[in-house]
Amino acid sequence: MEGGHHHHISANVDTGDRFPQWSLQETRDFLMIRAELDQSFMETKRNKLLWEVIATKMKDAGYNRSAEQCKCKWKNLVTRYKGCETMESEVMRQQFPFYNEMQAIFGARMQRMLWVEAEGGASGSKKKGLQVSSDDDDDNEESEVEKGGGSKKKRKVVKSTIGMINPGSSSGGGGSINSLKESLEEFMKQIVQMEMQWLRAYEAREEERRMKEMEWRQAMEALEKERIMMDRRWREMEEQRRIREEARAEKRDALITALLNKLGRDDL
Repeated sequence: MEGGHHHHISANVDTGDRFPQWSLQETRDFLMIRAELDQSFMETKRNKLLWEVIATKMKDAGYNRSAEQCKCKWKNLVTRYKGCETMESEVMRQQFPFYNEMQAIFGARMQRMLWVEAEGGASGSKKKGLQVSSDDDDDNEESEVEKGGGSKKKRKVVKSTIGMINPGSSSGGGGSINSLKESLEEFMKQIVQMEMQWLRAYEAREEERRMKEMEWRQAMEALEKERIMMDRRWREMEEQRRIREEARAEKRDALITALLNKLGRDDL
């Protein structure tokens, strides 16, 4: 009984990255499933059931992962993604193979939040924004605790997210529209910046690919030249052999002719 209990604790502590390791393809499939349900995660704090749904979908895709493992994996990915965002280092982003997938999820989330803000107007939009932007890193027990005292870190994240959507907006339609316009402009600026970074990375990869292709072509050309030289050498040797053979044949013919002539004269 004691052993079983201990195993249960270690399973909870397990990050979902250890037994067995998540492959690149499995993580990409997991992120596709998670992206599909992101809106549901944003609309409810009671997300335990959603992680069960994800575990079921993973099983359908041929992966045996528990809801807890999926949730831990997501937490780890979010932590790494936030690290990349904070550092704003191209090297870190290149080292994190799922940066683009995570960027797509959070970009789509931001767009949905901006639409909620646009449709809701100034009245009650902050309350709605708070619910939508609540970070889904915690399950419902932790969320219940936060309703009372609340985690400072999480409140800070929510606050900064609301600030991004609705900076300095208090009341009045005009202020809300202006702040929304500023938010959209800021959002578009970030999108352009991200696209530029992606383009730079793509161009660097493309240049590297071109260099490798050029090296490969040069190596192939050198091999082809060598083959042509070998072929030419072989043909020359073959030609010399043929000439020698013909010379020998001519000598043979001359000898036979001379012999026949001699025999002919002797008969006379």
